Amino acid sequence: MSFSSLRRRARASFGFRSLAIGMLLWPAVVMAEPTADAISVNVDQAKLIKLPTRVATIVVGNPLIADVTLQTGGILVVTGKGYGATNFIAMDRTGEVLVDRVIQVEGPTDQLVTIYRGVDRESYSCMPICQRRVTLGDGELYFRAAMDQAGSLSSQASGAATAGKTN
Repeated sequence: MSFSSLRRRARASFGFRSLAIGMLLWPAVVMAEPTADAISVNVDQAKLIKLPTRVATIVVGNPLIADVTLQTGGILVVTGKGYGATNFIAMDRTGEVLVDRVIQVEGPTDQLVTIYRGVDRESYSCMPICQRRVTLGDGELYFRAAMDQAGSLSSQASGAATAGKTN
Protein backbone atom coordinates (compact mmCIF):
# COMPACT_ATOMS: atom_id res chain seq x y z
CA MET A 1 0.00 0.00 0.00
CA SER A 2 1.38 3.39 -0.98
CA PHE A 3 1.86 6.34 1.37
CA SER A 4 -0.78 8.46 -0.44
CA SER A 5 -3.44 5.74 -0.11
CA LEU A 6 -2.66 5.43 3.61
CA ARG A 7 -3.05 9.18 3.96
CA ARG A 8 -6.41 9.11 2.10
CA ARG A 9 -7.61 6.30 4.34
CA ALA A 10 -6.55 8.21 7.50
CA ARG A 11 -8.40 11.34 6.27
CA ALA A 12 -11.53 9.32 5.53
CA SER A 13 -11.35 7.68 8.95
CA PHE A 14 -10.89 11.07 10.65
CA GLY A 15 -13.81 12.54 8.69
CA PHE A 16 -16.08 9.62 9.62
CA ARG A 17 -15.13 9.91 13.32
CA SER A 18 -15.77 13.67 13.25
CA LEU A 19 -19.18 13.09 11.67
CA ALA A 20 -20.08 10.43 14.27
CA ILE A 21 -18.99 12.66 17.18
CA GLY A 22 -20.94 15.59 15.71
CA MET A 23 -24.07 13.44 15.42
CA LEU A 24 -23.70 12.31 19.04
CA LEU A 25 -23.20 15.87 20.33
CA TRP A 26 -25.95 17.47 18.22
CA PRO A 27 -28.77 16.80 20.76
CA ALA A 28 -26.73 18.48 23.51
CA VAL A 29 -26.12 21.53 21.32
CA VAL A 30 -29.77 21.79 20.30
CA MET A 31 -31.12 21.30 23.85
CA ALA A 32 -28.68 23.75 25.49
CA GLU A 33 -30.19 27.03 26.67
CA PRO A 34 -29.06 29.95 24.56
CA THR A 35 -27.12 32.61 26.42
CA ALA A 36 -29.20 35.30 24.72
CA ASP A 37 -32.10 34.21 26.96
CA ALA A 38 -30.08 34.94 30.12
CA ILE A 39 -30.84 38.06 32.13
CA SER A 40 -27.66 40.05 32.61
CA VAL A 41 -27.46 42.42 35.59
CA ASN A 42 -24.55 44.13 37.31
CA VAL A 43 -23.78 43.57 40.97
CA ASP A 44 -25.49 46.18 43.20
CA GLN A 45 -27.87 47.16 40.40
CA ALA A 46 -31.46 46.24 39.51
CA LYS A 47 -33.25 45.42 36.29
CA LEU A 48 -36.97 45.23 35.50
CA ILE A 49 -38.34 42.20 33.65
CA LYS A 50 -41.91 41.78 32.39
CA LEU A 51 -43.49 38.42 33.25
CA PRO A 52 -46.93 36.99 32.54
CA THR A 53 -49.52 38.53 34.89
CA ARG A 54 -50.64 35.15 36.23
CA VAL A 55 -47.30 34.50 38.00
CA ALA A 56 -47.95 33.61 41.64
CA THR A 57 -44.65 32.12 42.88
CA ILE A 58 -41.00 32.90 42.17
CA VAL A 59 -38.14 30.57 43.12
CA VAL A 60 -34.49 31.70 42.98
CA GLY A 61 -31.73 29.11 42.69
CA ASN A 62 -29.14 31.05 44.73
CA PRO A 63 -30.36 34.22 46.49
CA LEU A 64 -26.75 35.14 47.33
CA ILE A 65 -26.18 35.80 43.62
CA ALA A 66 -29.48 37.50 42.74
CA ASP A 67 -32.60 38.65 44.52
CA VAL A 68 -35.97 38.88 42.79
CA THR A 69 -39.14 40.66 43.86
CA LEU A 70 -42.47 40.27 42.10
CA GLN A 71 -44.44 43.51 41.74
CA THR A 72 -48.05 43.92 40.67
CA GLY A 73 -48.71 43.59 36.96
CA GLY A 74 -46.09 40.87 36.45
CA ILE A 75 -43.07 43.15 36.88
CA LEU A 76 -40.03 41.36 38.31
CA VAL A 77 -37.23 43.35 39.95
CA VAL A 78 -33.92 41.47 39.61
CA THR A 79 -31.09 42.75 41.84
CA GLY A 80 -27.49 41.56 41.48
CA LYS A 81 -26.13 40.52 44.89
CA GLY A 82 -22.98 38.51 44.11
CA TYR A 83 -20.94 37.47 41.08
CA GLY A 84 -21.96 34.39 39.12
CA ALA A 85 -24.99 32.75 37.60
CA THR A 86 -28.21 31.40 39.06
CA ASN A 87 -31.73 30.91 37.78
CA PHE A 88 -35.28 31.81 38.66
CA ILE A 89 -38.49 29.91 38.04
CA ALA A 90 -41.88 31.61 37.83
CA MET A 91 -45.00 29.49 38.43
CA ASP A 92 -48.73 30.13 38.43
CA ARG A 93 -51.13 29.14 41.24
CA THR A 94 -51.45 25.58 39.91
CA GLY A 95 -47.67 25.06 39.92
CA GLU A 96 -47.25 25.27 36.15
CA VAL A 97 -43.82 26.62 35.23
CA LEU A 98 -44.28 29.77 33.16
CA VAL A 99 -40.66 30.99 33.02
CA ASP A 100 -37.29 29.38 33.80
CA ARG A 101 -34.39 31.72 33.03
CA VAL A 102 -30.75 32.17 33.93
CA ILE A 103 -29.58 35.32 35.74
CA GLN A 104 -25.96 36.31 35.09
CA VAL A 105 -24.53 38.78 37.62
CA GLU A 106 -21.43 40.62 36.45
CA GLY A 107 -19.03 43.13 37.98
CA PRO A 108 -19.61 46.86 38.39
CA THR A 109 -19.51 49.10 35.32
CA ASP A 110 -18.16 52.24 36.98
CA GLN A 111 -14.50 53.24 36.87
CA LEU A 112 -13.23 51.05 39.69
CA VAL A 113 -9.80 51.43 41.28
CA THR A 114 -8.60 48.58 43.47
CA ILE A 115 -5.86 49.08 46.05
CA TYR A 116 -4.14 46.12 47.68
CA ARG A 117 -2.51 46.48 51.09
CA GLY A 118 -0.88 43.11 51.48
CA VAL A 119 -3.79 40.66 51.17
CA ASP A 120 -6.44 43.28 52.05
CA ARG A 121 -8.27 44.97 49.22
CA GLU A 122 -10.00 48.38 49.01
CA SER A 123 -12.25 49.52 46.17
CA TYR A 124 -12.91 53.06 45.00
CA SER A 125 -15.36 54.34 42.41
CA CYS A 126 -13.64 57.05 40.39
CA MET A 127 -16.43 58.84 38.53
CA PRO A 128 -15.34 61.68 38.38
CA ILE A 129 -13.36 61.65 41.66
CA CYS A 130 -12.39 58.59 43.70
CA GLN A 131 -14.69 57.73 46.62
CA ARG A 132 -15.01 54.57 48.72
CA ARG A 133 -17.09 51.84 47.14
CA VAL A 134 -17.80 48.69 49.09
CA THR A 135 -17.34 45.73 46.75
CA LEU A 136 -17.52 41.99 47.33
CA GLY A 137 -14.01 40.79 48.11
CA ASP A 138 -12.83 43.94 49.92
CA GLY A 139 -10.86 43.49 53.15
CA GLU A 140 -12.95 42.98 56.30
CA LEU A 141 -11.77 46.14 58.12
CA TYR A 142 -12.29 48.37 55.07
CA PHE A 143 -15.67 46.80 54.37
CA ARG A 144 -16.85 47.17 57.98
CA ALA A 145 -15.63 50.78 58.27
CA ALA A 146 -17.42 51.80 55.06
CA MET A 147 -20.63 49.99 56.10
CA ASP A 148 -20.55 51.57 59.57
CA GLN A 149 -20.21 55.03 58.03
CA ALA A 150 -23.06 54.36 55.60
CA GLY A 151 -25.26 53.03 58.43
CA SER A 152 -24.50 56.06 60.59
CA LEU A 153 -25.30 58.45 57.75
CA SER A 154 -28.56 56.61 57.04
CA SER A 155 -29.57 56.74 60.72
CA GLN A 156 -28.83 60.45 60.92
CA ALA A 157 -30.84 61.12 57.77
CA SER A 158 -33.78 59.09 59.11
CA GLY A 159 -33.58 60.92 62.44
CA ALA A 160 -33.54 64.32 60.71
CA ALA A 161 -36.50 63.34 58.53
CA THR A 162 -38.47 62.18 61.60
CA ALA A 163 -37.59 65.36 63.51
CA GLY A 164 -38.74 67.46 60.55
CA LYS A 165 -42.15 65.74 60.51
CA THR A 166 -42.81 66.42 64.21
CA ASN A 167 -41.95 70.16 64.00
